Amino acid sequence: MKSAILASIGVALVALAVPAHAQEADKRWIVRARAIRVTPTEKTGPILPSFPTANTAVTNSYAPEVDFTYMVTKHIGTELILATTKHHIDGRGALDGLGKAGSTWVLPPTLTVQYHFAPDAHIRPYIGAGVNYTIFYSSKASNALESAIGDTKLKMKDSFGYALQAGVDIDITPRVFLNFDIKYIDIDTTARLTTGSLVNRERVHLDPLVPGIGIGMRF
Repeated sequence: MKSAILASIGVALVALAVPAHAQEADKRWIVRARAIRVTPTEKTGPILPSFPTANTAVTNSYAPEVDFTYMVTKHIGTELILATTKHHIDGRGALDGLGKAGSTWVLPPTLTVQYHFAPDAHIRPYIGAGVNYTIFYSSKASNALESAIGDTKLKMKDSFGYALQAGVDIDITPRVFLNFDIKYIDIDTTARLTTGSLVNRERVHLDPLVPGIGIGMRF
């Protein structure tokens, strides 16, 4: 899977690459820092085989985000987006009275290819599309869940998917600008709950919307 991610990123960069001498005058780095809200639009399946009438819901989360954009031409850029968020997992259905069933940290590094409509204007809208690889770490079952079913280990499977993006940069000074951005990230995972020798699984489609606001600088 990791090799497929590297290959996809390589293909994206190679597809955009042009001879270095032709792009020397146009290349530009942009760095942005945003405050984001990760809002899952999730659909979850039953927890099988033990809890066919139960499922879960994943809470919203707020976090800082940093991204780095390299402008290959005046209109086309590649952006690497980095952020990590912690989410609570709440019981639903037969587990509704349980409250929090667990928690997990999510790290979804995302690479997009962008088109900037007006690169020389004071207001510069853009759109983008790309790939993400989502890493779930420090996942754990809650005390309430373990009290109900016994000592339980929670593991979330890493995910590979696509990403869509739209935003706008608005100049404050010739180098500093205000940024508004929204992304949709395709994240599909399987949660595995191991209680002794019993293993339960739940299919989870997180698919979050990620609106953000921040400040950027061009170099």
